[in-house]
Amino acid sequence: MIREFRLPDLGEGLTESEILSWRVAEGQAVTLNQVIADVETAKAVVELPSPFEGVVARLHEAEGTVVEVGSPIISFDVADPGGAPVPAAPDADEAVPRRQPTLVGYGAEPDEGGRPARRTRRGLAAGPTAPAPAAPAPTAPAPAAPVGGEHVPATAIQATAVQTTSAQDTPLRERPRSTPPVRKLARDLGVDLATLEGTGPQGRIVRSDVEAALLRPDKAAGSAPAQPVVADAPHLGQGREERIPVAGIRKHTAAAMVASAFTAPHATVFLTVDVTPSMNLLEKLRSRREYDGVRLTPLVLAAKAVCLSLRRHPELNARWDEAAREIIRYRYVNLGIAAATPRGLLVPNIKDAQELGLRELALAISDLASTAREGRTPPAALSGGTVSISNVGVFGVDAGTPILNPGEAAILALGSVRKQP
Repeated sequence: MIREFRLPDLGEGLTESEILSWRVAEGQAVTLNQVIADVETAKAVVELPSPFEGVVARLHEAEGTVVEVGSPIISFDVADPGGAPVPAAPDADEAVPRRQPTLVGYGAEPDEGGRPARRTRRGLAAGPTAPAPAAPAPTAPAPAAPVGGEHVPATAIQATAVQTTSAQDTPLRERPRSTPPVRKLARDLGVDLATLEGTGPQGRIVRSDVEAALLRPDKAAGSAPAQPVVADAPHLGQGREERIPVAGIRKHTAAAMVASAFTAPHATVFLTVDVTPSMNLLEKLRSRREYDGVRLTPLVLAAKAVCLSLRRHPELNARWDEAAREIIRYRYVNLGIAAATPRGLLVPNIKDAQELGLRELALAISDLASTAREGRTPPAALSGGTVSISNVGVFGVDAGTPILNPGEAAILALGSVRKQP
């Protein structure tokens, strides 16, 4: 029997997530709790486990698609109820909550006439991944999406597929599969996508296919380019502008920083200190056996100093409760460490950092940084911080004016350590 898995609420009421990559393919056998996809929320990249054991029948969404919570993303062909037990689906007449905080929940109920709207990372409407019909579909109302994982014939899926076309596309033919940036590049270079064979996943046309087509003008030349390629472009087919979508973690970080900058009054002070004794201390500690394999840096000493200083200055380890008109002082330190990652700025925090010794604090900072760079920071590590440190010195910067992490009262920016008269 076919069981449908809908995108669950991955925590804190998030309404959408982006499918970064699939770990499985159609026709592949999977086991219970096997990781089937990497999904990026506004908080972090999360590994999505399989709620069923069986065979992948269909991948409803392509990689790079932003999907609303509750939308079907994958279907499994599982054993009948007489075999291994599978989670029961809700009745059609039963009211399903809009979001359900469980990995095997069903999430949002589909809208009348079809599934909830989905959009790609670039903001364009996207329909099911089944091939679009060669001719326009009938105008009859689309059937409602299945509830509880009922199997839908391929003909019904094709009849309700939404085919998004631009003004240049011919409505009577199927548009080649590609992404919006690739289609724009093809238009700029005058390459007809219908003449290309895609080398990307599932036959998708990628940028290299378009660029390679320039070497075969007799086969791929189309209409004149909408914009001429400038002679001084550093790479083949590269335009003068690049549009980078802001989604997932980047979008959440941007919104949080803007809110913090314009709601919390910022006051910055600068102080240059002689860290010669601190650097000498680090050299002595590195030679001790208990610190073998431990990365000791000025950041580690600064983190320990912050935890000790907050005992004498608790007003810095606090936040403002607007609703109650009260200042809340924390008797613990959840120390945030700002980390620049390929996916944007993250500020994961070390819980109860005041309880850790120097060695444990150094190990926690190293683990925090490596996890952030790999995109595996869990959502729980990104919430609940009380005070933060931003190590701008790693970029060779002497000083800076960091923005407060939302909800916190203080942040320390560490500049570069260097010798000077």
